Amino acid sequence: MTKQMLTAMAAGIALMAAVPATAQQGGSTVTTATVQGPILSFSVSQEVRSRPDQATVGAGVTTTAPTAVEAMRLNAAAMDKLIAAAKARGIKAEDIQTSGINLSPQYDYNNRTDGQPPRFLGYQVSNSVRATTPKIDDIGPLLDALVAAGGTNVDGPWFGMKNPDAQLVGARGAAIKEAEAKAADYARLAGYRGAELVSLSEGGSFGGPQPVPMVRLQAMDAAGKATPVEPGQVANTLTLSFQYRLVR
Repeated sequence: MTKQMLTAMAAGIALMAAVPATAQQGGSTVTTATVQGPILSFSVSQEVRSRPDQATVGAGVTTTAPTAVEAMRLNAAAMDKLIAAAKARGIKAEDIQTSGINLSPQYDYNNRTDGQPPRFLGYQVSNSVRATTPKIDDIGPLLDALVAAGGTNVDGPWFGMKNPDAQLVGARGAAIKEAEAKAADYARLAGYRGAELVSLSEGGSFGGPQPVPMVRLQAMDAAGKATPVEPGQVANTLTLSFQYRLVR
């Protein structure tokens, strides 16, 4: 066997030793390193639930006219009333945002004989805005005010947190403690003295607007009772990904 062949075989054996092997169990991954010890990888999640501190509602109007210009003009006048109603309830101008404008021709496809085109009816414009407020208890009266001002397309509310990250301060500490305990347990079961943290990364879903499908949007009754709205709680989830090295 030549010297060159012996050198090539030695290099191949060294390369195979450097490639880590992995084993998975229970959502955790142990990577076998040849020099510094096995690497344990896993994630820990913590959920924080709390009462929302802001809400967003959507409302819009739909108008129809023989011409596109007239339909747009009528819609603009109706939207002015809708926006004025939102501002009258204390919604700031920077918290009111147009969410969609649609202009389309309308046709009648009924009662036509074969070969005849549909009958043109005019143009329809739909326009909607979204308003955000920290006054959770005012959502019902706000919805009623928007409907009273002419709003016909109402959706929401969406509840969320203005600063969701502030909720997760305690959750981070709890997640790290849970991870330390889990890593120590793996080390003990595998016959190692302990585990040292190698890397840590954060992810998760934070408390943006969340729709509440059970809200009852009935009109205000004769006694003046506002539309009932229950905000419930919003959930913010923190996920931390860890890597620990098992040490002897």
